[in-house]
Amino acid sequence: MNIKIHSIHFDADSKLEDFIETRVGKLTQFYDSIIGAEIFLRLDKAENAENKVTEIKIEIPGNDLFAKRQSGSFEAATDAAVEALRKQITKHKEKLRGI
Repeated sequence: MNIKIHSIHFDADSKLEDFIETRVGKLTQFYDSIIGAEIFLRLDKAENAENKVTEIKIEIPGNDLFAKRQSGSFEAATDAAVEALRKQITKHKEKLRGI
């Protein structure tokens, strides 16, 4: 799977990028045909503590899956987005099987 990480208006450190690649890479356990993933890390201009946004787009044969989550840290936002994508992948596989 090809993973691209884009940090917008800041530089993500390698520790954060490794964390994200590990989490997103685990999605292949649920669906083998994932072509690639594109991750956007963004700092929201809101003044509250939960201003970190993670957007993940997964390319699969036929269409793309997308999740966007906001949290107090990029790690928590990434975990929430990956969990949402896991649910979407499960639904997609059920549709393919005709369940």
